Amino acid sequence: MNNSIKETLQAILDEASERIEQSDALDKLNDVRVNFLGKKGQLTSVLKSMKDVAPEDRPQVGQMVNDARAKIEAMMEETKKRLEDELREAKLASETIDVTLPAKKANVGHRHPNTIALEEVERIFIGMGYEVVEGPEVEYADYNFTKLNIPEDHPARDEQDTFFINDSILLRSQTSPVQARTMEKGKLPIRMIAPGRVFRSDEVDATHSPSFHQIEGLVIDKHITFADLKGTLEEFAKELFGPETKTKFRPHHFPFTEPSAEVDVSCFKCGGSGCRFCKGSGWIEILGCGMVHPHVLEMCGIDPNEYTGFAFGVGLERIALLKYEIDDMRLLYENDYRFLKQF
Repeated sequence: MNNSIKETLQAILDEASERIEQSDALDKLNDVRVNFLGKKGQLTSVLKSMKDVAPEDRPQVGQMVNDARAKIEAMMEETKKRLEDELREAKLASETIDVTLPAKKANVGHRHPNTIALEEVERIFIGMGYEVVEGPEVEYADYNFTKLNIPEDHPARDEQDTFFINDSILLRSQTSPVQARTMEKGKLPIRMIAPGRVFRSDEVDATHSPSFHQIEGLVIDKHITFADLKGTLEEFAKELFGPETKTKFRPHHFPFTEPSAEVDVSCFKCGGSGCRFCKGSGWIEILGCGMVHPHVLEMCGIDPNEYTGFAFGVGLERIALLKYEIDDMRLLYENDYRFLKQF
């Protein structure tokens, strides 16, 4: 019986040795391991036949099976190491890096032209002692209209011009509500700008969008006059468009300021002589402004007999379009990489 088992084990060893030598990949070597050493492998089958071996011969047969297992495992380990080395060498040869090649350029993003323009405006006014204040985009009609001296029958309250959520809540059509909220706090004097997104029911075209950005400014203090407003905006224009820039104030009407004015700046392309950019006039309109209406001060809890102030508002997109000579507002929102990478 022992000789028969010995011959069987020798046959298994010979077959295993041949199969291992023929294995040219790790997965094939694993198949050999399963076939000979697995739970249903050939050596395991020999061990299961131990019940037919005489008790006194079982230790010797067990030792023979263990010796055969050890020889197969040693051959497999040697072959596995050789195959791994060959695989590593082949991988190194195929993945050779030419360190003289130029590196891939990192595609790093940058600021949007609107952001660049906003940061420049904020820098100018912070340098003049202003603070930047933000407020909610979903606003009460009371702050968006009533406290700004815009009565209920005013055209701006029409649903064709303003996005109403219900009768008293809307998407703000200007950032002026931030000014009203700041005045209500009663902490005087006030020197602030309020940048932010606003919403109006406009058709999309080269100069209009239902969503855009405004920057509104407010100063409230004792003895503030229109001269302070003019001096502030002249300095702002020179900082933004260049030291040679001139300003022109034209009478206008806004419900929340009295007197009110539209402000033009001399064309920074032609210096005021007239060109295509300024449509031959030599001037470019940039913002609206005026002295805060006494009724607005009263509704926000400020005594108009003791305090006065001025306010102004400018479209952020308008500044970006002018400063970077962009002729279509839609380019700012279409995310065209060919356009944006210029900035």
